Amino acid sequence: MRIPFLRAWRGRSPDRSESDVATAFEDDPDGVIELFGECDLLRARAADTGLELDGSAASLGGLDQLPPRWRDDPETLPGLGSDAGLYLGTVIVRTVPGASWRVGPDGAPRVRLASGREIGVVAVGTEWAASGAPGLSQVYAEAAEG
Repeated sequence: MRIPFLRAWRGRSPDRSESDVATAFEDDPDGVIELFGECDLLRARAADTGLELDGSAASLGGLDQLPPRWRDDPETLPGLGSDAGLYLGTVIVRTVPGASWRVGPDGAPRVRLASGREIGVVAVGTEWAASGAPGLSQVYAEAAEG
């Protein structure tokens, strides 16, 4: 899987660009979707508590219940937030009819619902990791409604 933007985007490098993400979607859309669902840091934290991230809406509720020990680690927080947002987006795209990934104007991945509404899932995940709100399951429920 050749994902040219990955290092810059996940590392929050200022040289990431919308065209890098768009190119990755064009070159290997299935690979990008698979990559977004990996979320290794989030999966490791969840596994430490016995929570399996199986791609279901129920697993989002389980994440909402995790003790937020990562908030004490400023180096882990951004990566975990990004993973949480990508996992949220992956669950939405896989389970909500008509939902799809797209590139936002800031170059970040977003989820577009069939209604046309877009969700900046990485921003949502980052906020969730930092404060616990909004809950990932709440965002999912709103997306499922359209």
